[in-house]
Amino acid sequence: MATENASSVTEFILVGLTDHPDLQLPLFFLFLFIYMVTVLGNLGLITLIGLNPHLHTPMYFFLFNLSCIDLCYSSVFTPKMLLNFLLKKNTITYQGCMTQLFFFCFFAISECYLLSAMAYDRYVAICNPLLYNIAMSPKVCSNLMFGSYFIAFVGAMAHTGCMLRLTFCDANTINHYFCDILPVLQLSCTSTYINELVVFIMSGINLIMPSLTIFISYGFIIYSILHISSTEGSFKAFRTCSSHIMAVSMFYGSGSFMYLQPSSTGSMDEGKISSVFYTNVVPMMNPLIYSLRNKDVKLALRKTLNRRKL
Repeated sequence: MATENASSVTEFILVGLTDHPDLQLPLFFLFLFIYMVTVLGNLGLITLIGLNPHLHTPMYFFLFNLSCIDLCYSSVFTPKMLLNFLLKKNTITYQGCMTQLFFFCFFAISECYLLSAMAYDRYVAICNPLLYNIAMSPKVCSNLMFGSYFIAFVGAMAHTGCMLRLTFCDANTINHYFCDILPVLQLSCTSTYINELVVFIMSGINLIMPSLTIFISYGFIIYSILHISSTEGSFKAFRTCSSHIMAVSMFYGSGSFMYLQPSSTGSMDEGKISSVFYTNVVPMMNPLIYSLRNKDVKLALRKTLNRRKL
């Protein structure tokens, strides 16, 4: 066992979202519905953007990547979560837990920086429209996406690497429905000081820095909107940003509640409810928010359906 992190634990038991037997089946169907909507919504948006040339713009390039991230993100833990609703003993191997932790961190951090890149895109589009094609060139957009994925990879490696150095002796029951960082840390029989420090620093960087970028971008956007003389122009400018504001509020609000508060048993139980929003609800809502409130997406859908009929 020394080669395996000196840990005597080979598998973990996931408590799940609730331990009430009567709620297991209703929750299974509820989250199955959420997952189906998530998969269909994000796959649909990916397909529409790929098939329609008029959607090949920076805004939809970022939206394409957001749908890819949300699709993969929800698939990291939702299938396992659904299976656990039907099983009496919900287990996950040590290796499976660390893998799930890595990909959860990777896609979550990616979304943080992608949302800030989307805010910057809206800032340039509204505040500097004449420079938009230069400021948001394909090379710039690609660099922003590469940067988001690179930072996410570094963050995921930091969290997973620190977790692998810990020893887990006898306690193997995770008070969560997936291998999240804080619930797993509570099971370690060695010091978690370095891990908690990394969580605090990385959470601060990956939540606060993108949040500041978003707030600053929207500060300039609101200032520009207020100085638009036309009411119709102001409404159109605000409408292009409202979907993004909704997505940001849900994702950052629930994530901050989980990671920017002291760790305790009570906060873990509350954190499980909060995590439902950023792991299940947000990936489902993003394609709905960006499609139902977007004329370009509706037009692309009609064109695609008409081509299919022909």
